[in-house]
Amino acid sequence: MITVSASRLQSRIEALAGFGALPGGGVTRPCWSPQHEQARAWLTRELSAAGLETWVDRAGNVFGGLGLHAFGADAPAVLTGSHIDTVPEGGILDGALGVLAGLEALETIRETNAPHRRPLAVAAWSDEEGRYGSLFGSRTFCGRLDLTRVEAMAAVDGERLVDAMARAGFDARRVAEAQAPAGAVAAYVELHIEQGPRLEEAGIPIGIVDSIVGVRRTRVAFVGQADHAGTTPMERRRDGFLGAAEYALKARDLVVKHGGGKSVTNIGVVRVHPGVTNIVPARGELVHEMRGPDAETLARLDRRAAALARSVARRRRLEVEIQPMTATTPAACAARVQRAIEQACRTLGLRSTHLYSAAGHDAQNLAAITDAGMIFIPSKGGRSHRVDETSDREAIERGANVLLHTLLLLAA
Repeated sequence: MITVSASRLQSRIEALAGFGALPGGGVTRPCWSPQHEQARAWLTRELSAAGLETWVDRAGNVFGGLGLHAFGADAPAVLTGSHIDTVPEGGILDGALGVLAGLEALETIRETNAPHRRPLAVAAWSDEEGRYGSLFGSRTFCGRLDLTRVEAMAAVDGERLVDAMARAGFDARRVAEAQAPAGAVAAYVELHIEQGPRLEEAGIPIGIVDSIVGVRRTRVAFVGQADHAGTTPMERRRDGFLGAAEYALKARDLVVKHGGGKSVTNIGVVRVHPGVTNIVPARGELVHEMRGPDAETLARLDRRAAALARSVARRRRLEVEIQPMTATTPAACAARVQRAIEQACRTLGLRSTHLYSAAGHDAQNLAAITDAGMIFIPSKGGRSHRVDETSDREAIERGANVLLHTLLLLAA
C-alpha cells in the first residue's frame, strides 16, 4: 500500500510558514501581498520540482497537473487543493495543509506509478480568506464571480482589488479568462483542518464533510451628526456609534434565537468617525457576518438583520447604509466523494465520522460544477484563525494518506 512521505510534507509546511512569519509564531500572508507573492513563487517551484506541469491563471490560481497541461472538457481531471493566503495573525495549516498535501499526494502517485485513469491536479486558490472577496479564485474558476463588481471590490480598509492585483502583476479586468471549461473537472476533494473541536473531543481521526455553511457579510453604517462631546446635551445627540453598538448586540440575539441552533454571527470590524475623544461620532460602521448550513435560514436572517438595522436607525434618528459584501450559499458534498473517502479510511484502518463544515471553503464553489467533498483532520483544542493553530504530525500524515487514496479512487 502506497503512502505519502510525511517528512517531505512536514518540511514543505515549515518552509511555506516562513513567508509572512510572525515573531511569536503564526503567519500573516494576505492574498496579493509581497509575502503571498513570494509564497506563490516558491509553490510554483515546488510543483515543478515534483514533476508536475505548472501554470497560473488570470485570477492568480496556481495549478500543478499530473497528466494535465490545462483544463479541458476532453480530459476531465480529478482536482484537489486549498489556499495559501491567511488571515492576519493566522496559523500555518489553514489552507496550506490542503495545497501541500495535494502536492505530496500527486508527487507520490508519480513516483510510484500508481494507476489512475483520469488526470490529476492540485490547486492553490486565490483570496480564499476574503480580503477583497471571499473565495475569489475558486468563484472565478467556477464562473460564479459577478464580473460587474470586480472594479468595486475592495478590502475593509479601502484597498481596491484592481490595485492589489496590479502590484502583483495581474490584470483584474481579465479574470473572466480563468473560468474553467464546462465539464473540465471530474471531481474535487479538499483536505483541511477542522478549525473546531468536534473531532478531537470525539477522538475520531477523520471527518467526512457532508455540507458546508454559507456566509453573508454586510457593511452596515449608522450616520448621525458630529457634535461637541462636552457641550451637546445627551438627548440631542445623534451618535452613529451607539446605533452600531445597539445593532451589534441585537443582531447577535437575532441569530441566537432564530438561527436554528447551527447559525453563528460575528462582528470583527468596527470603525468610528471622526474617531476622536471630544467629538460625538458622526458615523459608526461595522462589518456583520452570519454563517449557517441552511440556505433558507441564512436568507431569512439576512432579511431580518437589514430590518433590524433600519429599526435601530429610526429610533436613534440616524441614517443607515446597508451594503452587501459577500453572499455564499451553503453547499452539499457529493455522495460519491463521501463514499470514496469512507473507502480510503477503511483501506487505511481509520475511524471516520460525518459532519458539516462550520467554515466556508473553496469546495462549496467546486460543488456547483462537479462532485465535491472535503476531508477534515482534528485541530488541537479546536483552535484556528490564531497563531497557535496546529494539528498533530500524525494527524497530518493520516489526513494526507486519506487524501492520496481518495484521489486514486476518484481517478480510477
